[in-house]
Amino acid sequence: MIPERQSVPVLDVDATPLRVNELVEAMGGLVAAGTTGTVLGHNLHSITLFHSRSDVRSLYQEASIILLDGAPVAMLWGLAHKRQLQPLGEGTMAYRLGSMDWIPELGRVTGLERVAVIGAGREANTKAVARLRSIIPGATVDGMPGEAWGDALESAVVDWLSDFRPQLVLLGLGMPLQESVLHRRLADMPPALYCAVGGAIEQLAGVQKVAPRWLGRLGLEWAWRLILHPGRVAYRVFVEPWKLAGLLIRLRLQPTKTKGK
Repeated sequence: MIPERQSVPVLDVDATPLRVNELVEAMGGLVAAGTTGTVLGHNLHSITLFHSRSDVRSLYQEASIILLDGAPVAMLWGLAHKRQLQPLGEGTMAYRLGSMDWIPELGRVTGLERVAVIGAGREANTKAVARLRSIIPGATVDGMPGEAWGDALESAVVDWLSDFRPQLVLLGLGMPLQESVLHRRLADMPPALYCAVGGAIEQLAGVQKVAPRWLGRLGLEWAWRLILHPGRVAYRVFVEPWKLAGLLIRLRLQPTKTKGK
């Protein structure tokens, strides 16, 4: 059973606070249902997109699960829900789940037998598929690279998914492409649990180094990424928070405008 979403103050979004074991159980239930579902994550980048793009906002509003992905998001949620945390004796960061916190645990998802991996280059995709086969012994795991994504490849992926009929799909095309694809094509794809995982396919493959998980629990994973990929991450760290602040201020100056509009 999936807990109800809870508000994340200041950021004007909702999320589904789950620890790894709870997420594994919830994913098992969604897989068993055999219907279409989505697992997304909220960090400052996705929240900026949520407040600036109607397609991203619509996708998140219809999502099955929205994880507390970014440390600031988890911290703000934790400040508002201390009462929930205290009886458990756990800190807020137990609920902060990036993709690489739960993908290695997919072998514990009940009934998971067919998995698709979409995204990254051919070499990384192949290595990620091999890694997942070891994580989920006995499951059929296959993949399609996502480099040079365009209309032709998108249609080919949709057709391939229809033939493969996976129960779970890891879609790692980066934001906002993966969200745009899900918003536009989800109705064309077969019933499955679709998980937007960003760069986790390359991390799973060992092509991109994963930050030590203790850094994530301290809320410092952004520093690791900034050091390794300054060109890719600098905008998100130094510029995007100010853009998000402007969007939130504008939202508060328009009291009649709701998040769903």
